[in-house]
This record gives sequence, structure tokens and C-alpha cells, in this order.
Amino acid sequence: MLQVRDDKAGAFDQLVSKYQDRVVGILQHLTGSLQDAEDLAQTAFLRVYKNRKEYVPRAKFSTWLFTIVNNLAMNARRDRKRRPISASTNAEGSTSSGMQPIERLIPSRSGATPSRVLAKVELSDLVRAAVEQLSDEQRTAVVLNKFEDMSYRDIAAVLGKSEMAVKSLLSRARCALKEVLEPHLGKG
Repeated sequence: MLQVRDDKAGAFDQLVSKYQDRVVGILQHLTGSLQDAEDLAQTAFLRVYKNRKEYVPRAKFSTWLFTIVNNLAMNARRDRKRRPISASTNAEGSTSSGMQPIERLIPSRSGATPSRVLAKVELSDLVRAAVEQLSDEQRTAVVLNKFEDMSYRDIAAVLGKSEMAVKSLLSRARCALKEVLEPHLGKG
């Protein structure tokens, strides 16, 4: 980012290449829409570029970037609540290139039979629906913690909260997910 700030040729392209898939993946989890995620990712990188001269490295660049991403996702969700859209424009698949999909939470098994593949897809849909039921802050904390392996400190910086607040958010999110998923996971 320092090279981008100093207008080094090709630095912005490298930065976008390095983070684009992660940003789109996070945004897809937060918005539930691949198309919205791609549009918001473009907006996020545009903001990074526009604000490059003001960038001061106080923390990791990824923390600054994911703060922008989180703010864009929160604004998009708030706008969507104000102007509901049809369900057909919001139903996309769950994977994106480079994204660590929610299926990562489900242990993979060797010798995948068609019934096991179907069961995994059904479980994936259940997990996705359970995550979508979380509050915006809980969903963001879970996505950053589980899919981006971010520390509590970094998540706290993104959300503008204390580390203890992030721990509490994640604890409540785990309890909510357990409550929703436990009946289904007990079936084997």
C-alpha cells in the first residue's frame, strides 16, 4: 500500500490482485449476493485508490481494507432493508474464485458418494442460512474470524469495538449457530 500511496507503477494492480478474491468472498458472505459482492469490491478498491495519499500505516493494511469492506457491506444491507428487492435477484451460488467457502466448516470425507455429496450440500445450505440469521456484527465477526483467520484485535479494529466485545460477539454467534445447527448435526 505504501507503494500505491507513492504512485509506483503497477503497485495498485498488484494490491488488487492480492486482495480481490478475499474481498469478494467476504462481501459475498456479508451480503449474500455474488453480484453485490463484486460491485462492492470494485467500490472498495476505488476508495482505497482515492484515499491512497492519506493512507498512514497504523495497523496492517488488511485491517484498513476490511474496515472499508465492512462499512460498504453494512451500508448495502441497510439500503437493501429500505428498498427490498426480489428474491430472484439475490439467489446466487455460494462459491467465488479464491473465496474460502462456508463448506470449510464442514469436514470433508474421502469416498464421496452421491448421497454424501447431497448431504454436504444440504448441510452447507443449513450453515449458510444459520449464518445469515446472525446480526450484522456477529456475521461480520464470524466471517473475519473463520474465513480470514483474523485475530480478535484485528476484528475489533475493523468493527470499531474492543477485543472483549468481539469475544462476546463471537461467543453469542457460536451459541446461536449451535442452537440452530445442533438438531441437524446430531443426525450424522
